[in-house]
Amino acid sequence: MNLEKKIATRQSYGEALACIGKENENIVVLDADLAGATKTDIFKKAFPERHFDMGIAEQDMISTAAGMATCGKIPYVSTFAVFAAGRAYDQIRSSVCYPNNNVKICATHCGITVGEDGATHQMLEDISLMRTMPNMRVFCPSDDLETRWLIKEISKINGPVYVRLARLATPVIYDETQKFEIGKGVQIGEGTDATVFATGVTVAEALKAKEALEKRKINIRVIDMHTIKPIDSELIIKCAKETKKLISIEDHSIIGGLGSAISEILTEKHPAKLIRMGINDTFGKSGKAEELMKYYGITSEDIIKTII
Repeated sequence: MNLEKKIATRQSYGEALACIGKENENIVVLDADLAGATKTDIFKKAFPERHFDMGIAEQDMISTAAGMATCGKIPYVSTFAVFAAGRAYDQIRSSVCYPNNNVKICATHCGITVGEDGATHQMLEDISLMRTMPNMRVFCPSDDLETRWLIKEISKINGPVYVRLARLATPVIYDETQKFEIGKGVQIGEGTDATVFATGVTVAEALKAKEALEKRKINIRVIDMHTIKPIDSELIIKCAKETKKLISIEDHSIIGGLGSAISEILTEKHPAKLIRMGINDTFGKSGKAEELMKYYGITSEDIIKTII
């Protein structure tokens, strides 16, 4: 992991869009007056005729994307997560998921790491909302390379997709040799003292904890769950059998998110205790992203305390 080099996954998303736009002329991009923040303006500069600014009309944007999908286009739709998953929920459910339309919803500025935008803009429920809908696939990449791979890979999936992207710049974790697969978590390390399941911005925190714990002779493994639906049930059960403690950590409510998804697998297939770390049934608040992560207990230090 390169702690010095940090890139926000929303930036990686924008750059990846421009790349795949060259490869597939059916890819179109819709944004809701936030192209500078979501980084779809990178695609706009390259392909202005295929970028559509729908204004502050997220519900209309989703419905328009659904219509484009029925005509053979591959729409990538972007706005902040609070608007994508919240304001446009009905349109996603009725116009995208129910008819199984080929729409890629790439929502940026998720979780408490939106920071100073405050509680109204800190979407902590989107994983829960999206993963309960039939036909929807849910992803939350952790770094630059994983995001670039994912944005290209989902163009090959015929059906609804929700991708959760962060505002906060995070360390580059992977290099070009890393192989990813839809529906398969990435295991980092072979430690048996604990497994930490993480997603998005919390993967880097889990890896920092892993490095610090090694100095205390405590060996853990980190699972990067970039795919939350369909989740990697085989890897979850494998880790439950091989490690002494199971922890999940996410920049999301502990209700309905990654921890809940893992608990469902464990309950049905291999009963084991899971400690869920995340936002504990409360709204966020305004503050710097790093300070909020400490306040809500989703940092490497909090992982270390939980394991020790």
